[in-house]
Amino acid sequence: MKYGIDSGSVVVITGASGGIGRATARAFGGRGAKVALLARGEEGLDGAAADVEKAGGRALPLSVDVADNDRVEEAAQRVEDELGPIDAWVNVAFSSVFAPFWEIEPDEFKRITEVTYLGYVNGTRAALKRMIPRDRGVIVQCGSALAYRGIPLQSGYCGAKHAIQGLHDSLRAELLHEHPNVRVTMVEMPGVNTPQFNWVLSRLPRRAQPVPPIYQPEIAANALLYAAEHPRRREYWVGGSTVGTLIANKFAAGLLDRYLARTAFKSQQTEQRTPPDQAANLWEPADGAGGHDYGAHGRFDDEAHPRSPQLWATQHKYLVGAATAGAAATGAAVGAAKLLRR
Repeated sequence: MKYGIDSGSVVVITGASGGIGRATARAFGGRGAKVALLARGEEGLDGAAADVEKAGGRALPLSVDVADNDRVEEAAQRVEDELGPIDAWVNVAFSSVFAPFWEIEPDEFKRITEVTYLGYVNGTRAALKRMIPRDRGVIVQCGSALAYRGIPLQSGYCGAKHAIQGLHDSLRAELLHEHPNVRVTMVEMPGVNTPQFNWVLSRLPRRAQPVPPIYQPEIAANALLYAAEHPRRREYWVGGSTVGTLIANKFAAGLLDRYLARTAFKSQQTEQRTPPDQAANLWEPADGAGGHDYGAHGRFDDEAHPRSPQLWATQHKYLVGAATAGAAATGAAVGAAKLLRR
């Protein structure tokens, strides 16, 4: 079965009001797709809808808390009633708290899990309910290097991302056994320049930042779009830092524990003090009624990378393979010529 996104495609994106979800909505809109935007904040949803329409797509903004399974199911049905059968569902929505484990309250951990993990469960269930009877469709899970490697100050988020990884592994095997034309894939992200560092509840003394190197959200969006069109791979890794982290965790997890203990507290904070009135979207959207549309980008544009050579190589593996083979053949020819001259 061929997969592709075009003007006839219906796509659902959760967490579409800001950050990676916002950039992803714009990317799918650029293909002319009909894009349903799921998020809580009205300001961000309006901005995302305008982005999609400007890019050439059709937008359907829906104010939904993905932690509420009934509301997600209602949204999925409305999408099909108004736009048509869902071709791709992209789960991006999350919430978190920046703090040491012992400073995160039980109800906060519960909320992080309900949004970040169960939000993916709810979205995936709603998508499969409609895709399985048709025997077609793609689900893309926006993951993270932190789905494999937990780091300090993000225990709630890391735990939820680990859970999503386990869900993905189980579900993928089940679909391959029962419904091979319905695909699920996952994209593991690096640190990304998103507004979350302006709105996630933080108890850190200084303002939170992504673990460097930082990448622009358009790189993440490009990877999610590519994954939706090429879902046969079980997962994609974005950014050299993601590759390095996952390899180091596989072969030297203990050493990585010690390295992160020494470096990760400082590397996740800027030199600026955390503002006492900083927005926090754990319980209510930071871009609520009369609020601010944060857009796709955070405050790290000056240092964020606009390209990822590693992602390019992943998306052009045949060219990379051919180039590698060509280089090897050239090396062999040069070596043979030198032998003949002796």
